[in-house]
Amino acid sequence: MTVRRPPHPVVSRDTLAPVLRDVRAVVFDTDGVITDSARVHAAAWKTAFDAFLRENPPENPGLRRPFDERDDYLRYVDGKSRLDGAATFLAARAVGASEEAVRAVAAEKERLFTGRPRERGVAAYPGTVRLVRALRRTVAAASASRHAGELLAGAGVSDLLGVLVDGGEAARLLLAGKPRPDLFLEAARRLGVPAERVAVVEDALAGVEAGRNGGFALVVGVDRAAGPDTAARLLRGADVVVRDLEELLAGGTPT
Repeated sequence: MTVRRPPHPVVSRDTLAPVLRDVRAVVFDTDGVITDSARVHAAAWKTAFDAFLRENPPENPGLRRPFDERDDYLRYVDGKSRLDGAATFLAARAVGASEEAVRAVAAEKERLFTGRPRERGVAAYPGTVRLVRALRRTVAAASASRHAGELLAGAGVSDLLGVLVDGGEAARLLLAGKPRPDLFLEAARRLGVPAERVAVVEDALAGVEAGRNGGFALVVGVDRAAGPDTAARLLRGADVVVRDLEELLAGGTPT
């Protein structure tokens, strides 16, 4: 476990690590935090982006490399809506993509993604499930994905969550995407707990920034990629970074 600054004062909750014991509720991102579906999203993005780059190569040869499912996914699209993710990555590759092109790439990613979880299956991370059970009903999920409910149900964990705010709800309520904190704030509101007593758990750079921007009590970054600098990048917005959420249980085994 990597901690950026000292934890807040605590009260006794024996099943939880000290850093979590003073919060009343926890809001989890879904892809890459609760379920292993981030890999399926990343694969769909890679296919869509690589096809676009082949047809619209950047003028700078150094920007013509294929989409990287770990680094580019974390840096540009993870945690964001499809349109925001597509626009951010294409802008980074300096291809001058129009709004129409951004929408086309986002739609192709959606087409590629739809059905893949059913074909390949997604699972919930055991460490996350153990933490959610320890937290009992003081938990919510918040995700930019419209597929979040389907994925959580497929992984058999939807009944463990008191609240879900997904991409469909975000669109209905006109909630801004990450790094704005709107999704997390709406989840906290539905739990009836003020942000200053809520922890946010995220694996995306945009997500930890959203947690910081929302004034939450604690922002936990989950470093699933475990790259040479991924933990350091998450710590720019997170208070704590873990490899697995089991580390937030008393007596848990760090990875």
